[in-house]
Amino acid sequence: MIERKTPPHDTDVAVDQDDIIAFLADPATYGPSREKVERVETHGAIVFLAGDRVHKLKKAVRFPYMDFSTLERRRAACLREIEINRPQAPQVYIDAAPVTREPDGTFAIGGRGEPVDWVVRMNRFDQAGLFDRLADEGRLDAPLLIALTDEIRRFHARAEVDRDADGVSWIRPIVAELAEALASAADIFGAGAGERFSQAATAELDRSGHCLRLRARRNCVRRCHGDLHLRNIVLIDGRPVLFDAIEFDEALATIDTLYDLAFLIMDLSQRGMGPQANLVLNRYLHLSDSAIDLYGLAAMPLFLACRAGVRAMVAMNRARQADGAAAEAAADEARHYCAHALGMLARGKPRLIAVGGLSGTGKTTLAAALAPGIGAAPGAVHLRSDLERKIMFGAAETERLGPEAYTPQASARVYDVLRQKARIALVAGAGVIVDAVFSTAEERRDIEAAARSAEADFTGLWLNADQATMVARVEGRRGDASDATADVVRDQIARGTGPVGWTCIDAGGSPADTLAAARSALGQADEADR
Repeated sequence: MIERKTPPHDTDVAVDQDDIIAFLADPATYGPSREKVERVETHGAIVFLAGDRVHKLKKAVRFPYMDFSTLERRRAACLREIEINRPQAPQVYIDAAPVTREPDGTFAIGGRGEPVDWVVRMNRFDQAGLFDRLADEGRLDAPLLIALTDEIRRFHARAEVDRDADGVSWIRPIVAELAEALASAADIFGAGAGERFSQAATAELDRSGHCLRLRARRNCVRRCHGDLHLRNIVLIDGRPVLFDAIEFDEALATIDTLYDLAFLIMDLSQRGMGPQANLVLNRYLHLSDSAIDLYGLAAMPLFLACRAGVRAMVAMNRARQADGAAAEAAADEARHYCAHALGMLARGKPRLIAVGGLSGTGKTTLAAALAPGIGAAPGAVHLRSDLERKIMFGAAETERLGPEAYTPQASARVYDVLRQKARIALVAGAGVIVDAVFSTAEERRDIEAAARSAEADFTGLWLNADQATMVARVEGRRGDASDATADVVRDQIARGTGPVGWTCIDAGGSPADTLAAARSALGQADEADR
């Protein structure tokens, strides 16, 4: 059982925090060689950057979701921040230390006098490595996002399980609190925003309740990061590092692992980075290889909406604290996140798209490009026969398999797994795109039947290219999961496929041309990437 630690109530120490802020902002506090101290302020803390060190002071504030109003609460929060974050980011976190009032009336950090406040001490890192900045600069490429998702998956795998969780009780108060917050700020969000959120989110909670309870029984509720957005991730020595996990409320961080991931996905999505959000989701699902995570997509609209709602509430509180242009900027941000939250709660009918064709026709490239625009955000689950085969045989993604992995029996098992996973995701309400050769009429019929059994729409796309093009493509592959060779292409051509009733796409040109043709066939010719 995870204990929800709540610091005891006490009477706040009669110390003006403004004096402590002035002390921490003074370069002389950190030695004669310091010429300046940079200051970064959030709704709950003030961070002072001096040389290669950072000191973080909790503000004496009280919100419904955060209470630093007393000295004891700030002390407990600083100690807990180190306890929670240092194992994940030892190169960042040092310790927690008191700000003391010395006998001569001056302040000191870690002195012998009476503690009047507390700070978290950290090593300074290059702010240019923050993932929100990398996103702004267009530097969040696929390898970096894959490395990040791998790190998140490892973090979740070792996170403490809450074995008493029922799967629903942790999120129901979040929905209620967000609805109340949106309703309380009609001047920012407009009349009725809270009620619209409450109705739609409650409906989603009711719809996904069975899924959430099942996930709790399968150990999916854990002591997670809790605040996993881009600004709480930094690149250090070429490795993504997660920091600033929630320390002030165990309940807010003891959550479903997909809800933890949803903050990152939402952050990418609301920035217009739909393909990146879809990549993160699909990488996570590939790493977990878990039916319970596919089924967990039933709750993803609710998770994304609540994550956006949290950001709307935080921005609203920041607007209340600020004046003038700063207040209006925060209010605009709050409205943006509120609109995003409501948009995440809109559902459509699930859809399965199968992308078939011989090796070298560009199935995976096309499927990955289409996936972000299929179904609700963050797009479709992308299932790939090459990856499923590697999982089945316990091989690394780029490890070449032997002929035993390509017998008719082995291939039949791969296609069976593809159908099973597709159906689970479709029943959960997600869009699905499957790429495989689909060389036989039976394989094509079976994937269509999987869509029908889940009451989902189906479209089959068949990619064509000439032999020379396909051979050149498979021979040019490096670091890819496919094991196809030129001989494999020639064997596939010799065996044939029989009549194919799917929509045929000329895939002999550039990936962009193939994508445009596929989108036209899907009725998405003018749809931009989300």
